[in-house]
Amino acid sequence: MTSPAMTSSRIPVRNVYYMLSYAFRALQEQQYRKLATEPFDNIADLCAAILIQGMSAQIKRGLSREYVPHTDELDSPRGKIEITESVRKVTMSRKRLVCTVDDFTVDSRPNRIIKSTMLLLAHADINLIRRTRLRRLLACLDNVGRVDLRRIDWRLRYDRNNQTYRMLIGICHLAVNGLLQSSRPGKTLLMDFLDDQQMHRIYEKFLFGYYSREWRGLINTTHHRIPWMCSAGDGLPIMQPDVVLDNGRDVLIIDAKYYTRTMQRNFSGYTMHSANMYQMFTYVKNKTAQLAAGGEERTVSGMLLYAKTDEERQPDGEFDMGGNRIAVRTLDLNQDFPGIAGQLDDIVMRFFPGSTDGVGCSLFSDA
Repeated sequence: MTSPAMTSSRIPVRNVYYMLSYAFRALQEQQYRKLATEPFDNIADLCAAILIQGMSAQIKRGLSREYVPHTDELDSPRGKIEITESVRKVTMSRKRLVCTVDDFTVDSRPNRIIKSTMLLLAHADINLIRRTRLRRLLACLDNVGRVDLRRIDWRLRYDRNNQTYRMLIGICHLAVNGLLQSSRPGKTLLMDFLDDQQMHRIYEKFLFGYYSREWRGLINTTHHRIPWMCSAGDGLPIMQPDVVLDNGRDVLIIDAKYYTRTMQRNFSGYTMHSANMYQMFTYVKNKTAQLAAGGEERTVSGMLLYAKTDEERQPDGEFDMGGNRIAVRTLDLNQDFPGIAGQLDDIVMRFFPGSTDGVGCSLFSDA
Protein backbone atom coordinates (compact mmCIF):
# COMPACT_ATOMS: atom_id res chain seq x y z
CA MET A 1 0.00 0.00 0.00
CA THR A 2 1.27 3.46 -0.83
CA SER A 3 1.74 6.17 1.72
CA PRO A 4 -0.78 9.04 1.78
CA ALA A 5 -0.60 11.12 -1.36
CA MET A 6 0.62 14.65 -1.36
CA THR A 7 -1.85 17.48 -1.18
CA SER A 8 -0.98 21.13 -1.67
CA SER A 9 -0.65 21.50 2.10
CA ARG A 10 2.65 19.62 1.68
CA ILE A 11 3.91 22.24 -0.72
CA PRO A 12 5.67 25.04 1.20
CA VAL A 13 3.45 28.12 1.21
CA ARG A 14 6.38 30.16 -0.10
CA ASN A 15 6.50 27.92 -3.18
CA VAL A 16 2.80 28.52 -3.75
CA TYR A 17 3.66 32.23 -3.77
CA TYR A 18 6.42 31.66 -6.33
CA MET A 19 4.02 29.64 -8.48
CA LEU A 20 1.40 32.38 -8.28
CA SER A 21 4.03 34.95 -9.24
CA TYR A 22 4.64 33.15 -12.51
CA ALA A 23 0.94 32.41 -13.01
CA PHE A 24 0.00 36.10 -12.51
CA ARG A 25 2.51 38.36 -14.23
CA ALA A 26 1.32 41.33 -12.16
CA LEU A 27 2.89 39.71 -9.07
CA GLN A 28 6.31 40.23 -10.67
CA GLU A 29 5.97 44.00 -10.25
CA GLN A 30 8.25 45.73 -7.77
CA GLN A 31 5.49 46.43 -5.24
CA TYR A 32 5.07 42.69 -4.61
CA ARG A 33 8.74 41.68 -4.59
CA LYS A 34 9.19 42.12 -0.85
CA LEU A 35 6.58 39.41 -0.24
CA ALA A 36 9.20 36.87 -1.34
CA THR A 37 11.00 37.38 1.98
CA GLU A 38 7.95 37.37 4.27
CA PRO A 39 6.80 34.30 6.23
CA PHE A 40 3.27 32.98 5.66
CA ASP A 41 1.33 30.81 8.10
CA ASN A 42 -0.97 29.29 5.45
CA ILE A 43 -2.56 29.94 2.06
CA ALA A 44 -5.11 32.38 3.50
CA ASP A 45 -2.28 34.37 5.07
CA LEU A 46 -0.57 34.49 1.67
CA CYS A 47 -3.75 35.65 -0.08
CA ALA A 48 -4.24 38.34 2.56
CA ALA A 49 -0.67 39.61 2.06
CA ILE A 50 -1.13 39.84 -1.71
CA LEU A 51 -4.47 41.65 -1.41
CA ILE A 52 -3.02 44.10 1.11
CA GLN A 53 -0.18 45.03 -1.26
CA GLY A 54 -2.44 45.14 -4.31
CA MET A 55 -5.27 47.14 -2.79
CA SER A 56 -2.90 49.58 -1.07
CA ALA A 57 -1.50 50.43 -4.51
CA GLN A 58 -4.95 50.41 -6.13
CA ILE A 59 -6.38 52.85 -3.59
CA LYS A 60 -3.47 55.23 -4.25
CA ARG A 61 -4.10 54.97 -8.02
CA GLY A 62 -7.83 55.25 -7.52
CA LEU A 63 -10.47 52.54 -7.30
CA SER A 64 -12.03 51.48 -10.57
CA ARG A 65 -15.47 52.87 -11.27
CA GLU A 66 -18.33 51.65 -13.41
CA TYR A 67 -21.81 52.79 -14.30
CA VAL A 68 -24.33 51.17 -11.97
CA PRO A 69 -28.05 51.79 -12.66
CA HIS A 70 -30.45 52.57 -9.83
CA THR A 71 -34.12 53.53 -9.92
CA ASP A 72 -35.69 56.17 -7.67
CA GLU A 73 -38.33 58.90 -7.48
CA LEU A 74 -36.84 62.28 -8.41
CA ASP A 75 -38.04 65.90 -8.26
CA SER A 76 -35.89 66.82 -11.25
CA PRO A 77 -36.07 64.09 -13.92
CA ARG A 78 -32.81 62.75 -15.31
CA GLY A 79 -31.66 59.55 -16.89
CA LYS A 80 -34.38 57.26 -18.21
CA ILE A 81 -37.93 58.19 -17.16
CA GLU A 82 -39.93 55.09 -16.20
CA ILE A 83 -43.41 56.18 -17.37
CA THR A 84 -45.19 52.92 -16.53
CA GLU A 85 -43.76 52.81 -13.05
CA SER A 86 -44.51 56.51 -12.48
CA VAL A 87 -48.17 55.98 -13.45
CA ARG A 88 -48.42 52.87 -11.29
CA LYS A 89 -47.09 54.70 -8.24
CA VAL A 90 -49.01 57.94 -9.06
CA THR A 91 -45.81 59.89 -8.51
CA MET A 92 -46.83 62.77 -10.84
CA SER A 93 -49.46 63.90 -8.34
CA ARG A 94 -46.52 64.55 -6.02
CA LYS A 95 -44.59 66.30 -8.82
CA ARG A 96 -42.09 63.44 -8.96
CA LEU A 97 -41.08 60.89 -11.61
CA VAL A 98 -39.55 57.45 -11.36
CA CYS A 99 -36.20 57.54 -13.16
CA THR A 100 -33.39 55.08 -13.76
CA VAL A 101 -30.02 56.80 -13.48
CA ASP A 102 -26.56 55.41 -14.21
CA ASP A 103 -24.17 56.43 -11.45
CA PHE A 104 -20.42 56.34 -12.11
CA THR A 105 -19.44 54.79 -8.79
CA VAL A 106 -16.73 52.82 -6.98
CA ASP A 107 -19.50 50.48 -5.82
CA SER A 108 -18.62 48.16 -8.70
CA ARG A 109 -18.71 44.37 -8.88
CA PRO A 110 -14.89 43.92 -8.75
CA ASN A 111 -14.62 46.20 -5.70
CA ARG A 112 -17.49 44.39 -4.00
CA ILE A 113 -15.83 41.02 -4.57
CA ILE A 114 -12.53 42.27 -3.18
CA LYS A 115 -14.13 43.89 -0.14
CA SER A 116 -16.16 40.78 0.66
CA THR A 117 -13.08 38.58 0.31
CA MET A 118 -11.06 40.89 2.57
CA LEU A 119 -13.81 40.67 5.20
CA LEU A 120 -13.73 36.88 4.92
CA LEU A 121 -9.95 36.80 5.33
CA ALA A 122 -10.12 39.19 8.30
CA HIS A 123 -12.03 36.48 10.18
CA ALA A 124 -9.75 33.63 9.09
CA ASP A 125 -6.60 32.23 10.64
CA ILE A 126 -4.13 34.83 9.41
CA ASN A 127 -1.27 36.82 10.91
CA LEU A 128 -2.50 39.43 13.44
CA ILE A 129 -0.58 42.26 11.75
CA ARG A 130 -2.15 41.41 8.39
CA ARG A 131 -5.61 41.26 9.95
CA THR A 132 -5.08 44.77 11.31
CA ARG A 133 -3.89 46.05 7.92
CA LEU A 134 -6.89 44.47 6.19
CA ARG A 135 -9.28 46.26 8.53
CA ARG A 136 -7.55 49.60 7.90
CA LEU A 137 -7.91 49.11 4.15
CA LEU A 138 -11.56 48.14 4.56
CA ALA A 139 -12.17 51.57 6.06
CA CYS A 140 -11.24 53.00 2.63
CA LEU A 141 -14.02 50.93 1.05
CA ASP A 142 -16.96 52.37 3.01
CA ASN A 143 -18.76 53.32 -0.21
CA VAL A 144 -18.48 49.78 -1.58
CA GLY A 145 -21.15 47.17 -0.91
CA ARG A 146 -20.79 43.43 -0.34
CA VAL A 147 -21.69 40.32 -2.31
CA ASP A 148 -22.63 36.76 -1.41
CA LEU A 149 -19.33 34.98 -2.02
CA ARG A 150 -21.12 31.65 -2.47
CA ARG A 151 -22.98 32.94 -5.53
CA ILE A 152 -20.37 34.95 -7.40
CA ASP A 153 -20.08 34.83 -11.15
CA TRP A 154 -16.31 35.11 -11.47
CA ARG A 155 -16.44 35.88 -15.18
CA LEU A 156 -15.61 39.58 -15.33
CA ARG A 157 -14.73 41.73 -18.30
CA TYR A 158 -11.40 43.52 -18.18
CA ASP A 159 -10.18 46.48 -20.18
CA ARG A 160 -7.28 48.90 -19.92
CA ASN A 161 -9.10 50.81 -17.16
CA ASN A 162 -9.42 47.83 -14.80
CA GLN A 163 -6.64 45.50 -16.03
CA THR A 164 -4.92 45.72 -12.63
CA TYR A 165 -7.92 43.94 -11.11
CA ARG A 166 -7.41 40.70 -13.05
CA MET A 167 -4.81 39.33 -10.66
CA LEU A 168 -6.61 40.67 -7.55
CA ILE A 169 -9.83 38.91 -8.55
CA GLY A 170 -7.84 35.75 -9.25
CA ILE A 171 -6.43 35.84 -5.71
CA CYS A 172 -9.94 36.44 -4.34
CA HIS A 173 -11.17 33.38 -6.22
CA LEU A 174 -8.34 31.35 -4.72
CA ALA A 175 -9.03 32.63 -1.19
CA VAL A 176 -12.79 32.14 -1.31
CA ASN A 177 -12.44 28.56 -2.57
CA GLY A 178 -9.89 27.86 0.16
CA LEU A 179 -12.20 29.01 2.95
CA LEU A 180 -15.19 26.91 3.93
CA GLN A 181 -18.37 28.14 5.54
CA SER A 182 -19.32 25.81 8.39
CA SER A 183 -22.90 24.90 9.21
CA ARG A 184 -22.85 27.39 12.06
CA PRO A 185 -23.75 30.92 10.89
CA GLY A 186 -20.90 33.40 11.15
CA LYS A 187 -18.25 30.74 11.61
CA THR A 188 -15.47 30.47 9.02
CA LEU A 189 -13.24 27.42 8.90
CA LEU A 190 -9.88 27.62 7.16
CA MET A 191 -8.70 24.86 4.88
CA ASP A 192 -4.93 24.56 5.23
CA PHE A 193 -4.81 23.17 1.70
CA LEU A 194 -6.25 23.88 -1.72
CA ASP A 195 -8.09 21.13 -3.53
CA ASP A 196 -6.54 19.34 -6.48
CA GLN A 197 -8.64 21.21 -9.04
CA GLN A 198 -7.43 24.60 -7.81
CA MET A 199 -3.83 23.46 -7.58
CA HIS A 200 -4.03 21.94 -11.05
CA ARG A 201 -4.98 25.33 -12.52
CA ILE A 202 -2.18 27.07 -10.63
CA TYR A 203 0.27 24.34 -11.68
CA GLU A 204 -0.68 24.74 -15.36
CA LYS A 205 -0.37 28.53 -15.27
CA PHE A 206 2.90 28.30 -13.34
CA LEU A 207 4.56 26.06 -15.94
CA PHE A 208 3.41 28.29 -18.78
CA GLY A 209 4.47 31.46 -16.94
CA TYR A 210 7.87 30.04 -16.01
CA TYR A 211 8.87 29.05 -19.53
CA SER A 212 7.37 32.24 -21.00
CA ARG A 213 9.53 34.40 -18.74
CA GLU A 214 12.72 32.45 -18.19
CA TRP A 215 13.22 31.22 -21.75
CA ARG A 216 11.81 34.13 -23.72
CA GLY A 217 13.92 35.06 -26.72
CA LEU A 218 15.33 31.53 -26.89
CA ILE A 219 12.21 29.39 -27.10
CA ASN A 220 8.70 30.39 -28.13
CA THR A 221 6.16 29.40 -25.48
CA THR A 222 2.48 29.01 -26.41
CA HIS A 223 -0.50 26.81 -25.63
CA HIS A 224 -2.12 26.94 -29.04
CA ARG A 225 -4.71 24.47 -30.23
CA ILE A 226 -3.58 21.55 -32.33
CA PRO A 227 -5.89 20.76 -35.26
CA TRP A 228 -7.15 17.26 -35.97
CA MET A 229 -5.40 16.17 -39.15
CA CYS A 230 -8.21 14.05 -40.48
CA SER A 231 -10.93 14.44 -43.09
CA ALA A 232 -13.83 14.57 -40.63
CA GLY A 233 -12.76 16.60 -37.63
CA ASP A 234 -16.16 18.04 -36.72
CA GLY A 235 -17.38 17.06 -33.27
CA LEU A 236 -13.96 15.92 -32.05
CA PRO A 237 -12.66 17.28 -28.73
CA ILE A 238 -10.43 20.35 -28.72
CA MET A 239 -6.73 19.62 -28.46
CA GLN A 240 -5.09 22.41 -26.44
CA PRO A 241 -2.02 21.37 -24.45
CA ASP A 242 -0.86 23.41 -21.47
CA VAL A 243 2.57 24.38 -22.84
CA VAL A 244 4.13 24.16 -26.31
CA LEU A 245 7.86 24.95 -26.53
CA ASP A 246 9.25 25.67 -30.01
CA ASN A 247 12.75 26.84 -30.97
CA GLY A 248 12.15 26.75 -34.72
CA ARG A 249 13.69 23.31 -35.09
CA ASP A 250 12.19 21.16 -32.37
CA VAL A 251 8.79 21.19 -30.63
CA LEU A 252 8.02 19.93 -27.12
CA ILE A 253 4.40 19.59 -26.01
CA ILE A 254 3.98 19.56 -22.21
CA ASP A 255 0.80 18.69 -20.37
CA ALA A 256 0.66 19.45 -16.64
CA LYS A 257 -0.82 16.76 -14.41
CA TYR A 258 -1.69 17.39 -10.77
CA TYR A 259 -3.27 14.34 -9.14
CA THR A 260 -3.73 12.98 -5.65
CA ARG A 261 -2.43 9.70 -7.07
CA THR A 262 -0.13 9.75 -10.07
CA MET A 263 -0.19 6.00 -10.77
CA GLN A 264 -3.12 3.67 -11.33
CA ARG A 265 -3.16 0.24 -9.72
CA ASN A 266 -4.49 -2.91 -11.34
CA PHE A 267 -3.95 -6.66 -11.11
CA SER A 268 -0.54 -6.47 -12.77
CA GLY A 269 0.73 -3.76 -10.42
CA TYR A 270 1.17 -0.02 -10.96
CA THR A 271 0.81 1.57 -14.38
CA MET A 272 0.70 5.11 -15.73
CA HIS A 273 -2.68 6.70 -16.42
CA SER A 274 -3.56 5.26 -19.80
CA ALA A 275 -5.84 8.16 -20.81
CA ASN A 276 -2.96 10.61 -20.36
CA MET A 277 -0.66 8.55 -22.57
CA TYR A 278 -3.34 8.32 -25.26
CA GLN A 279 -3.87 12.06 -25.02
CA MET A 280 -0.18 12.91 -25.44
CA PHE A 281 0.23 10.40 -28.28
CA THR A 282 -2.66 12.12 -30.08
CA TYR A 283 -1.10 15.56 -29.51
CA VAL A 284 2.30 14.70 -30.94
CA LYS A 285 0.99 12.74 -33.92
CA ASN A 286 -1.41 15.47 -35.00
CA LYS A 287 1.20 18.20 -34.44
CA THR A 288 3.70 16.21 -36.53
CA ALA A 289 1.13 15.80 -39.29
CA GLN A 290 0.25 19.51 -39.16
CA LEU A 291 3.90 20.54 -39.61
CA ALA A 292 4.45 17.97 -42.37
CA ALA A 293 1.39 19.28 -44.23
CA GLY A 294 3.06 22.70 -44.22
CA GLY A 295 6.29 21.26 -45.59
CA GLU A 296 8.13 21.27 -42.24
CA GLU A 297 9.99 18.12 -41.26
CA ARG A 298 10.62 18.82 -37.60
CA THR A 299 11.06 16.81 -34.43
CA VAL A 300 7.96 16.80 -32.20
CA SER A 301 8.17 15.38 -28.68
CA GLY A 302 5.74 15.20 -25.79
CA MET A 303 5.93 15.18 -22.00
CA LEU A 304 3.48 14.44 -19.22
CA LEU A 305 4.78 16.47 -16.27
CA TYR A 306 3.23 15.28 -13.00
CA ALA A 307 3.46 17.09 -9.68
CA LYS A 308 5.31 14.67 -7.41
CA THR A 309 3.37 12.99 -4.61
CA ASP A 310 4.40 10.96 -1.55
CA GLU A 311 3.50 7.71 -3.29
CA GLU A 312 6.07 4.92 -3.34
CA ARG A 313 5.92 4.66 -7.14
CA GLN A 314 6.24 7.73 -9.35
CA PRO A 315 5.58 7.92 -13.10
CA ASP A 316 8.86 8.05 -14.99
CA GLY A 317 9.96 6.92 -18.40
CA GLU A 318 10.78 7.82 -21.97
CA PHE A 319 9.38 6.07 -25.03
CA ASP A 320 9.79 6.12 -28.80
CA MET A 321 6.28 5.98 -30.20
CA GLY A 322 6.30 5.73 -33.96
CA GLY A 323 9.22 8.13 -34.30
CA ASN A 324 8.09 10.57 -31.60
CA ARG A 325 9.78 10.87 -28.22
CA ILE A 326 7.29 10.88 -25.33
CA ALA A 327 8.51 11.31 -21.77
CA VAL A 328 6.85 11.06 -18.39
CA ARG A 329 8.40 13.04 -15.53
CA THR A 330 7.57 14.30 -12.03
CA LEU A 331 8.28 17.77 -10.66
CA ASP A 332 9.06 17.95 -6.94
CA LEU A 333 7.31 21.06 -5.60
CA ASN A 334 8.32 20.28 -2.00
CA GLN A 335 11.85 21.70 -2.22
CA ASP A 336 13.58 25.08 -2.34
CA PHE A 337 12.50 27.00 -5.41
CA PRO A 338 15.93 26.99 -7.13
CA GLY A 339 15.59 23.20 -7.19
CA ILE A 340 12.21 23.47 -8.92
CA ALA A 341 13.63 25.93 -11.45
CA GLY A 342 16.57 23.59 -12.03
CA GLN A 343 14.25 20.69 -12.88
CA LEU A 344 12.29 22.84 -15.34
CA ASP A 345 15.48 24.15 -16.97
CA ASP A 346 16.82 20.62 -17.28
CA ILE A 347 13.80 19.70 -19.42
CA VAL A 348 14.74 22.39 -21.93
CA MET A 349 18.39 21.35 -21.94
CA ARG A 350 17.43 17.75 -22.67
CA PHE A 351 14.95 18.46 -25.44
CA PHE A 352 16.55 21.57 -26.95
CA PRO A 353 20.32 21.02 -26.96
CA GLY A 354 22.10 24.13 -28.14
CA SER A 355 19.30 26.48 -27.03
CA THR A 356 20.64 27.00 -23.52
CA ASP A 357 23.21 29.71 -24.27
CA GLY A 358 22.25 32.98 -22.60
CA VAL A 359 19.53 31.61 -20.33
CA GLY A 360 18.93 34.09 -17.50
CA CYS A 361 18.42 33.66 -13.79
CA SER A 362 14.98 32.77 -12.54
CA LEU A 363 12.70 35.37 -11.00
CA PHE A 364 13.55 33.97 -7.55
CA SER A 365 17.11 32.80 -8.14
CA ASP A 366 18.10 34.14 -4.73
CA ALA A 367 15.19 32.41 -2.95
